[in-house]
This record gives sequence, C-alpha cells and structure tokens, in this order.
Amino acid sequence: MRGILLAGGTGSRLGRLTRITNKHLLPVYNRSMIEWSVEAMVAAGIDELLIVTGGERVGDFLRMLGDGSSLGLENLSYAVQERPGGIAEALGLGERFAKGGPIVVMLADNIFEHSFKPTIDGFRQRPVGCRLILSKMDDPTHLSHLGVPEMDEEGRIVRIIEKPVQPPSHYAVTGVYCYEPSVFDVIKTLEPSGRGELEITDVNNHFIAGGIVAYDVQQGFWGDAGESIEAYQAVGEFVARNGANKA
Repeated sequence: MRGILLAGGTGSRLGRLTRITNKHLLPVYNRSMIEWSVEAMVAAGIDELLIVTGGERVGDFLRMLGDGSSLGLENLSYAVQERPGGIAEALGLGERFAKGGPIVVMLADNIFEHSFKPTIDGFRQRPVGCRLILSKMDDPTHLSHLGVPEMDEEGRIVRIIEKPVQPPSHYAVTGVYCYEPSVFDVIKTLEPSGRGELEITDVNNHFIAGGIVAYDVQQGFWGDAGESIEAYQAVGEFVARNGANKA
C-alpha cells in the first residue's frame, strides 16, 4: 500500500511563522514537521510516498528530505497543487501515483504519540471503503473546531460533522485516512464547498453513507500542529517531553 502526504495550504492559522515558508517545514522540537509525518508513515509500514504541496516550496522539501532513503523510503515523489483547492483536491492529484491500489493519506501537520500501524495493517487485510483514525477528546470547545463523528447506539459512524457547535460525540477525526481505489472516482463527483474547496469530509461521508467505513480509536496523544499557534506550541512541547511515533 502506498502513502500520500498532504503538505500544501497557506498555513494562515500560524500567522507570521508561515509568511516565508510552508508550515510543514517549521520545526517541531528537533526536526521539521514533515519529517515527523514521514517517520509516522514509515513506522506504519509505508515505504512509497507522494508529497503534495504548493509549487513554490517543492525545492525546499527536496532539500529537506532528499530522495527519502535516509528516512527509510524506497520511493519519494512529489506533486504540485497549483492553488489551495482543498484536501480532497490535493488527494486527487495522487491518482496516478496510487496505480489502482489502496492508499493511506495523512495530513502532514498531524503528530501522534504512538504509531498508527495497527490501522494500516487492518486496512491491508480488508482494503474496502475507508478506515479512519479517531482520537478521544473531552473538551467540547476544542471539538467544535474539528471534524466530529456522529454515532448510533451500536457505535457505528452515521456521519461526520465539521466544526459542530454542539459536538455529537467525544471523538475527533484525525488526519489519517485509508481508502480503497475508488476514492479518486468519488473526488471527481464532488462540488466545492462554501469556501470554494473540495472537502475531505464529503469523501468520508460518501463511504459512510454506503456503509463501508471502519475506524480505530488511537491511544495516546494526537495533535494538529497547524491548527493554531497555541496548538503548534503544545505539540512541540509534548514531543520534546515524550517523543512521537512510538510502537
């Protein structure tokens, strides 16, 4: 199974820090954010990786990561997202790279205390629909800034709601998604949202509506280092104390 790292976007939520660089090149403790996400993919058993980013920063990523071999990759490729058209649009650029097989997608500003290899192994065994990683959170204020699954009485995901005023559960949808090959056909049917982007939540809700979704609840810390300045600082402090991507 191949992996796609999404490392584009404007990084506007990190303010002045991203005026002259891509947020995924910023340091998180003792290495760049993108290096932590590459390490997470490699730890999960992915050794062929595509990085999707803005064209003006491809050279910076190449200087940072080289050919990926020093990080445990067999193949590292790049694709350019010409404009900030949304996560789903960025994912669509990976269709040729996927070569008709299942994929795992990661937003490159996500940091995990523990490896998500069990989720990847589970999807390898049954690469049908989509498989998500959830993180339990008790702060409804924080959840109201994230994607939150609504669940039925049997614990099945009914739908995912983005930035709900009243979160329907105590779980956040993290930025790691496993998809069957048909995901690229799904993306082609999407309409832009109110902010003019193709939304990954619409992709996930498509599979949920079809009843072909599975999920795992990730243990330990999960943080979105690109969510805000405060989140970026909190993630860096956690990693400095505890590390990341542990087995």
